[in-house]
Amino acid sequence: MNAPKTITLAYTGASGMPYGVRLLELLLASGNRVYLLYSQPAQMVAHQEMQFVLPSRAKDAEELFSRRFNAAEGQLRVFGREDWSAPVASGSNPPDAMVVCPCTMGTLAAIAGGLSQKLIERAADVMLKEKRKLILVPRETPFSSIHLENMLKLAQSGAVILPPNPGFYHHPQTVEDMVDFVVARILDHLEVVHTLMARWGENENP
Repeated sequence: MNAPKTITLAYTGASGMPYGVRLLELLLASGNRVYLLYSQPAQMVAHQEMQFVLPSRAKDAEELFSRRFNAAEGQLRVFGREDWSAPVASGSNPPDAMVVCPCTMGTLAAIAGGLSQKLIERAADVMLKEKRKLILVPRETPFSSIHLENMLKLAQSGAVILPPNPGFYHHPQTVEDMVDFVVARILDHLEVVHTLMARWGENENP
């Protein structure tokens, strides 16, 4: 079993909040430490897509998710949008990896441009400069040439661009199965062990 990791997870205002919430659940269940960040638009998306109220106060969100997912004390920490004292804001204390899921095109562009005006952008910038794993899960369609250029720029800088495109060879029966397909790919890139789905070649009839 792999040693526990420290993972920064960021929610932004793109569609796809079920991916982010499921990822948080599994990261905590597998014993990893999670630093959670989220934007104000992410709160709106959480309510629209999951009928879920994402608290404005970081401490309230920390207590809510810790209780919901049975996190150990100190396993989950939530930081405000401009909490520049957070560990993720400095290269002197970077996590092992960071995932932005879901990731808006605005956030992706800000990261590609090195703007770092908000904590999510700064945390991503830290990952790139410290050469730690940064996974972006952009939810948009179709992509414009500007979107593609920003993704290429980030990929060339070391980021993993992982659009939430579910496969169907595992014969999903529910929306949850399709969510788990994408989350499984994210966990693979984080090197977090999971049993969410059979891998290609493990089915008798793929």
